[in-house]
Amino acid sequence: MLVDINANVGHWPFTQVKYNTCKLLVERMNRFGVNISAVSNMNGIFYKNTQSANEELYEEIKSDRLFSSRIIPFAIINPIYAGWRDDLEKCHRKLGMKGIRLYPLYHDYELTDPSCIELVKNARDRGLPVALTLRMVDSRQRSWMDISKEWDMKNIVSIVKEVPDAKYLILNIANQMDLTAEETKLLKKAEIVFDTSGRSLTDLGELLGQLGKGKFAFGTHSPILDYLTGMLRIESLRESEADEQTKEMLRSGNAKRILGI
Repeated sequence: MLVDINANVGHWPFTQVKYNTCKLLVERMNRFGVNISAVSNMNGIFYKNTQSANEELYEEIKSDRLFSSRIIPFAIINPIYAGWRDDLEKCHRKLGMKGIRLYPLYHDYELTDPSCIELVKNARDRGLPVALTLRMVDSRQRSWMDISKEWDMKNIVSIVKEVPDAKYLILNIANQMDLTAEETKLLKKAEIVFDTSGRSLTDLGELLGQLGKGKFAFGTHSPILDYLTGMLRIESLRESEADEQTKEMLRSGNAKRILGI
């Protein structure tokens, strides 16, 4: 079984993306043997009111009974938007969203902003995982209108310190993974899962030894990145790095645990 914890639908304003509707995503999932995907609507990164994108995703999933069995919707919430508390309540209680994604670099706030901390605590109390994407696209090939800043793992540590008992998905780790002993201890203790899409996971076997086999899960960052890279990072692990039971945890077990499915 394969569960993808990092997929998207919607548009990216600075480049053409394909397979970016629920219908096309499910077709691609079938092609690569992916059973379930956690999905957000990328339009919400650029809409002033992110709730419009969440409702678009909800309506698209509702349009075909098959989608609801294959797609786990994540809401994009902006904690410096005045109505975010109402948005979160509606997404959770009425739209059935199973997690939230935050985009502080695009929505222009810090992870330590009091509103962000409040949002993460609210998600924790609802049992919703909080997903943070370290890179959406490579900033070296960007439009002048796109952001140039990217994160590394040290940026994530700040919010985990503030809310250590929340559930986190850390997606598309494309930059530095260097951590102090104290930071490593914090992340090992937290309920946190990293997806396999980012380029910094080229030595996944070593990271499994450093952070633990329960800390990683299959992810594609589709439709911006390809399906095979995240998959091959798991399948290419040597027996000395990961036995078959560990590989099953990476393919689906860890994702199912943190997503509650």
